[in-house]
Amino acid sequence: MTTEMVKDLIIQGLPGAIVEVTDERNTGDHFNAIVEWNGFEGLSLIEQHRKVYDSLGEYMTQGIHALGLKTVVPEKV
Repeated sequence: MTTEMVKDLIIQGLPGAIVEVTDERNTGDHFNAIVEWNGFEGLSLIEQHRKVYDSLGEYMTQGIHALGLKTVVPEKV
């Protein structure tokens, strides 16, 4: 997998999300992601992470070995 593939899957599952994905090991299966999305508001950290995992679907068990994840609720002005 590539960082762009992971990013695209997350954005498809969480429309409007701002997503940054890195593959610091360059292995194609260990990623770090920062996901900022309005839909996280009011959700626990576990629920936020579950939303991201759900957007990646079967890739979380086939293709992605590890995902370091930081979720962020955008600040309201």
